[in-house]
Amino acid sequence: MSTQVEHHRDHRWHRFSCRANFERSAHDFILDAAMRSIDDTGRFRLVLSGGRTPRRLYASLRLAQTDWSAWVLYFSDERCLPENDPHRNSRMAAEAWLDHVPIPAGQIHVIPAELGPERGADHYSRQLAGVDTFDLVLLGLGEDGHTASLFPDGDWESAASWPDAIPVQDAPKPPPERVSLSPARLSRTRQCLFLITGSDKREAVDRWRAGTGSPASRIRANAGVDVFLDLE
Repeated sequence: MSTQVEHHRDHRWHRFSCRANFERSAHDFILDAAMRSIDDTGRFRLVLSGGRTPRRLYASLRLAQTDWSAWVLYFSDERCLPENDPHRNSRMAAEAWLDHVPIPAGQIHVIPAELGPERGADHYSRQLAGVDTFDLVLLGLGEDGHTASLFPDGDWESAASWPDAIPVQDAPKPPPERVSLSPARLSRTRQCLFLITGSDKREAVDRWRAGTGSPASRIRANAGVDVFLDLE
């Protein structure tokens, strides 16, 4: 269980006393969202985050008791690397989780970032054209404040409107070329859950809470945004 839940800026901030409680609660949050969505609509549209934080969480989902045939998966962002590069978010998720459960292959929508940022974003935007609202979006937060591949002061911030997926040409972390879902597309969701771990994220969390232009502040959800924190 979380040690503290605080409501601030239309978000619910959950602070955990240890990593085990953090991961168990995130696991339960995802499965509760899946159960409700499958009961309501017969499917569960989930957007996956990359990075280090969710790897053990994804592995824990291998043994979940759920109707895997109802799960439809998307990705929040991807690095422009070869398809099987170990640094791709899709490869991490496959190795930790997706290769071990019977989700139909046609329901796992990987970003074709190997095509490069412009073509990859265009292809993924077309894949998403017929997709209505996601059921749950998982996101993280970098020590520099980025979420998905939306970095502070990136070109995306000056755009008047966004397609569903946007090319990233100059990410300050390698690799510089990426594809990211836009803030508007990430916000078309019933629920959003941020998973944030590590003491190196404290300053980024503080900037976000203070409202000082964090990319994470652009993300909304129909039922509000939940933020799980283990910053020890």
